[in-house]
Amino acid sequence: MSVDDAEMSQDDDWRRVDAFLQSLQPPDPVLDAAYARAAAAGLPDIAVSPLQGRWLTVLARAIDARRILEIGTLGGYSSICLGRGLPADGRLITLEIDARHAEVARQNLDAAGLSAIVDVRVGPAMAALEAMTPAEPFDIVFIDADKTGYPAYLRRVRPLVRHGGLIVADNVVRKGAVADVAGGGADARAVREYLQIAGADSGLLTTVLQTVGAKGHDGFAISIVTQTVR
Repeated sequence: MSVDDAEMSQDDDWRRVDAFLQSLQPPDPVLDAAYARAAAAGLPDIAVSPLQGRWLTVLARAIDARRILEIGTLGGYSSICLGRGLPADGRLITLEIDARHAEVARQNLDAAGLSAIVDVRVGPAMAALEAMTPAEPFDIVFIDADKTGYPAYLRRVRPLVRHGGLIVADNVVRKGAVADVAGGGADARAVREYLQIAGADSGLLTTVLQTVGAKGHDGFAISIVTQTVR
């Protein structure tokens, strides 16, 4: 078997197991419709998987999150998952640079019954973050946007998260390219810098979970804030 054939077989196995695990969950027509609406609008197929989305909901509920910040809305799939982890009076602010993507996200959030608690803001994320002076700190920040922006996003959101809050970043393994210290491309270098910054921060306890499945080989970085900064 060639290397390419072995990789295809492995990928098929990941997808098969992912499909089985997802089959154990109850049907979710709202998320199915959100995915379909994004695909029909021509949005890139880069949203979190259903199981990863459920993980985001579990995280939010596990820490009793009331305020969440998301960087990178796309079609609102992960926004729905995060929003479902909030109480009725919770708040999710999600930042999206593309107005067309944001419009699809608003449609999906409306269909999910979450429009009242989700604020979709359009424009460059850093500009929005620099203008942000929340009255209350966030419980969770979820970063899933342009990878080259990850180090700057981490530095900027670090003071915005409460003690015991979480900073979660998606796509930090990049099919193993993060470990290619001699290269790996701009995205891999950026996520590697993100992980170096997080790891060197004495006020963060950080780990990385490699993931395989419908989205291939990647991973999430998750940091809990043990010491706040202002």
